[in-house]
Amino acid sequence: MKPGTGPLLRVAGVVPGLWLAGFFLLPLAFVWILSFGEKQGLVAVDIVWTADNYLRALDPLYLGILAKSLWIAALTTVICLATGLPVALGIVFAPPRWRPLLLLLVILPFWTNLLIRTYALIAVLRTRGHVNATLGWASELFGLPFEPLSLLYTNTAVVAGLVYVHLPFMVLPLYATLHRLDRSLVEAAADLGAGHLRVCITIILPLAVPGIVSGSLLVFVPALGSYLTPDLLGGPDSQMIANVIERQFKSANDWPFGSALSFLLMYVTFGALALRSLSVRRPAAR
Repeated sequence: MKPGTGPLLRVAGVVPGLWLAGFFLLPLAFVWILSFGEKQGLVAVDIVWTADNYLRALDPLYLGILAKSLWIAALTTVICLATGLPVALGIVFAPPRWRPLLLLLVILPFWTNLLIRTYALIAVLRTRGHVNATLGWASELFGLPFEPLSLLYTNTAVVAGLVYVHLPFMVLPLYATLHRLDRSLVEAAADLGAGHLRVCITIILPLAVPGIVSGSLLVFVPALGSYLTPDLLGGPDSQMIANVIERQFKSANDWPFGSALSFLLMYVTFGALALRSLSVRRPAAR
């Protein structure tokens, strides 16, 4: 170590800690304290250290919305995995000169604002959108009757929007894992007579488990807390827990209850992170 670099390294280590404490831990602590408060009037909150807000959050109505949010997030994760694994495999086994372009196409949606992409999806799914126009053209071509599908403002539209938004978060970890795949194993299995499906099940999938776990976590957690997509694409019966939290902070002006719901969602997120940590430690212990 060069003389004088010690203090610089200490400062470099302190600054990120201060940033994390000031912009994450302190606001989080403020919200946590609010969750034990009691609404007084329109804007006042009295911190009385009561657990009534958490007990209210355990009401079957809110637990049902949380369960529905978990189901939608899990379904989104499964669809992203089923779609992203073939895409990642296609990129890995593509000619080297095509891989940068294919990866660019995967991350290209990140260059556009999420709100713009969601409104573009509305144009695709609405009654006179591109999906119904294509189906109408196909039915007219084959002489079949056709009624426009009601795709927008449904649970299907919410899942489609979440998959569209989060699919790159599944493809990239899978690609990073499969890119390190020893292709001699695949070639050996093929030489021994294994078909493509058996090679995928017995060779590729076990080696892709770290990417599958990381990608699933990167999709499930943001999808569970998604607010914009269900708000714009979903109907009254398609709202998720994040939309309920938003209404508590804005429309109902009940910050203590909104804080309790936020931490209920955060506890579920921490549970998913704990499962991810356990899945990483078990192979190391072996």
